[in-house]
Amino acid sequence: CPDLIFVKHRFAVYREVSQQIRAIFRTHSDLVEPLSLDEAYIDVTQDKMGIGNATRIAEMIRAAIKQQTQLTASAGVSYNKFIAKIASDQNKPDGICVIKPHQGADFVAQLPVRRFFGVGPKTAERMAKLDIHTGADLRAQSQDFLRQHFGKSAGYLFRASRGVDHREVRSNRIRKSVGGERTYGDDLVSDSDLHDAFEHIIDIVWNSIAKCEARGRTVTLKAKYADFRQVTRSQSVDHYVADKNEFAAIGRELLASIMPVENGVRLLGLTLANLEGAENKQSNSAEGDDPDQEAFDF
Repeated sequence: CPDLIFVKHRFAVYREVSQQIRAIFRTHSDLVEPLSLDEAYIDVTQDKMGIGNATRIAEMIRAAIKQQTQLTASAGVSYNKFIAKIASDQNKPDGICVIKPHQGADFVAQLPVRRFFGVGPKTAERMAKLDIHTGADLRAQSQDFLRQHFGKSAGYLFRASRGVDHREVRSNRIRKSVGGERTYGDDLVSDSDLHDAFEHIIDIVWNSIAKCEARGRTVTLKAKYADFRQVTRSQSVDHYVADKNEFAAIGRELLASIMPVENGVRLLGLTLANLEGAENKQSNSAEGDDPDQEAFDF
């Protein structure tokens, strides 16, 4: 690709525009649950402007985003988070998809199982071996069958395949982890290259941890090798990690546990998890919730 142009990221600009867009959301409802810089759930039951129609509100939001930022936005309008999220991807890059309550089950039935949150390539492969390819195939299975083959995800899959999702939009999501990762253009092979790259990741991630004043007990290393195999290593302590020095020391121990590296490393990442305040929150990840995580690539 000789004409490829690499453009340096501008995260400060992205965050600024993201806040501008979220301000537009909040003109219609205070119940805004951000998922990332460019995605959020909005519960418009509150309807601060008294529009009285969710589809009309979505169109107004899209128009305001275009007018104020010159960016296009896609929207999914539905009666629960699971379907609204899928619908938001349905007519990208500049469209809207509305799924009404009486349409939900049929809409989900025709979806490939890969579109279900939490169904990755490996899970989809396992489902294919069980002759489960669509939401309809999934809905045909009993909860006991799903539990036997998919463990704690069974309840989520059983409900989602029927278009059911009772999760509320939470404007005060509790962050579960803070982390970051970097993919390298050239694989890291030598010990010195790995250590140098890792020190940079420690600096970047700790800056993010300090900025959001997070305190956690678990440090996790993520590494992806040149052949795309991926490993993670974690270490937990019985207290909140005190400072950058302790965070770095734990990270270096985890890195040492995967060395020496024979095939080279194409990605390194580091995360602080088991955060203060999150331990008392019942996890919904098995029910298809989105990760409550502040994570980034750099």
